[in-house]
Amino acid sequence: MRHVQVRSSAPTRIDLAGGTLDIWPLYLFHPLAQTVNVAIGLRATCTISPRDDGRITILSQDTGRTISASNWRELPTEGDNQLLAHIARFFEVDSLQIITEAQSPLGAGIAGSSALNIAVCGGLARWCGIRYSPDQLVTLAMNLEARTLGIPTGVQDYYPALHGGVSALELGPLGIHRVPLDVDPAELDRRIVLAYSGDSRSSGINNWEITRRHIEGDETVKAPLQRIADIAAAARAALTAGAWQELARQLSLEWDERQALAPGMTTPAIDRLISRAVSAGALAAKVCGAGGGGCVVFLVNPDHQNAVRDAVISAGGRLLDSRIDTEGLRVDDIA
Repeated sequence: MRHVQVRSSAPTRIDLAGGTLDIWPLYLFHPLAQTVNVAIGLRATCTISPRDDGRITILSQDTGRTISASNWRELPTEGDNQLLAHIARFFEVDSLQIITEAQSPLGAGIAGSSALNIAVCGGLARWCGIRYSPDQLVTLAMNLEARTLGIPTGVQDYYPALHGGVSALELGPLGIHRVPLDVDPAELDRRIVLAYSGDSRSSGINNWEITRRHIEGDETVKAPLQRIADIAAAARAALTAGAWQELARQLSLEWDERQALAPGMTTPAIDRLISRAVSAGALAAKVCGAGGGGCVVFLVNPDHQNAVRDAVISAGGRLLDSRIDTEGLRVDDIA
């Protein structure tokens, strides 16, 4: 019996450009495909504690949902906490309690489930005394989430959770290559406002549907995705150069392409947030993740940041902590 706790946590992210292309095999059809994202201080946390009765219990503290079984083989993999059940079954662990908590709202589009996935996988690996390389941990988390959802998942969300910071993911035939970007976190912090629209992300906005249509040769999907790939490259160049007006232009172009790519990308609440924020001085706005609800990120001039925040609140939005997280996954043994 192990008489310590393991506590782990991992950050969520803001995706600035290139999303959806990180789903295999989409990026193989778009040479030089990449994504640009930023890890932020809204963390998903996991606490693992021993039990003395042989049972395994998984409690999601922010949702209040609990599953329990006499051993890992009996954990249900449908319904509440199914991702966590798949992770626990992979590690074949018993006689413990797993408690999780997410600081991001449910369905926010900022990769809360991927951050939680990395935190739990990292914590259970420590509990079991297993040393995974960073690439192995990403592969494990991605494949367990795909097993849970029953469809392929994108890869970009796991890297900010694992490494933190501001980075690009270069996607190609040799696989995924993470490139840390030389961006001053404090300078970027002064130029971002993150707001939750109040609408949980719609399950109708499905990246797998876009993937399927692309593979079937649908030009109404292929052309916007190529433009999104081009925008991601331009956004990365602008970000690393500190060319904020050009970055704003590219984010606006990305948002236009996102809306063309899939119906239902926006909602009345999102439109209201964007309209009020732009009137208050926001330079650009785009929905985080796959859209249909969730969060909106705004790029602003520093002297307009407070005015944009006030406008978001007046429009019914909820401000979220968007400070850059440079640490990534954290795992600690607690005596």
